[in-house]
Amino acid sequence: MQIRLDGRRALITGGSKGLGLAMAKAFAGAGGHVALVARGEEALAAARAEVQAAAPGARVAAISADIRTAEGCARAFGEAEAALGPLDILVNNAGTSQRGPFLDISDAAWQEDLDLKLFAAIRLCRLALPGMRERRWGRVINVLNIGAKAPLAASTPTSVSRAAGMALTKALANEFAPHNVLVNALLVGIIESDQWVRRHASDLRGLSWEAWKEEQGRSVPLGRIGRPEEFAALALLLASEQGGYVTGTAINVDGGRSPVV
Repeated sequence: MQIRLDGRRALITGGSKGLGLAMAKAFAGAGGHVALVARGEEALAAARAEVQAAAPGARVAAISADIRTAEGCARAFGEAEAALGPLDILVNNAGTSQRGPFLDISDAAWQEDLDLKLFAAIRLCRLALPGMRERRWGRVINVLNIGAKAPLAASTPTSVSRAAGMALTKALANEFAPHNVLVNALLVGIIESDQWVRRHASDLRGLSWEAWKEEQGRSVPLGRIGRPEEFAALALLLASEQGGYVTGTAINVDGGRSPVV
């Protein structure tokens, strides 16, 4: 089965690195056009060049915006549509893994986490869904993590904001299904990304990247951590016509690690 996105236009937040970049390359390689949204201009420029080199025929926009604010979301969306045209696909991928003991988390830390992971998705969906509904075609993919279903101790605030994102996914899926707008969530386990590179860098034991990945993979039933391309392949399916009967789901992409299906 060949999955294509010919002519479809996608906005991907957190698009300059890791999973966002992998999804951008997959979408562009399948004939789509992509707008990459992130804060760092240097990383965005490098990502745009990488996507363009992999898919010379694609239109690729790089947009520097802080989506933690309403103004940043509006600017990102407006610039994406100005560059590509009406958007067919929205991928809410931006986020960090901020966590710690509950009593140590300040109000400011809670607010920052919710602004980035929940309110950015709400605001961008509010901007994207009217056009998708009018055109009777749309895809929203919310990238969460498996803590949304199975939160661990000391996993706040990220597990709470991700659980809210899963509820948002289901509510929007039910509301917009009659308009052929599909809304799904992908729940990340341990997958190679910039976040895990940073965790490796902060590990003071001096393990090599390969040795560190092997160690992390021991907690995964498949015995290894995931590759960004594997995650992007599933996102591509959900964004395509071939994924046209899937909505309202929260799919674990975790090698079997989550205790909750």
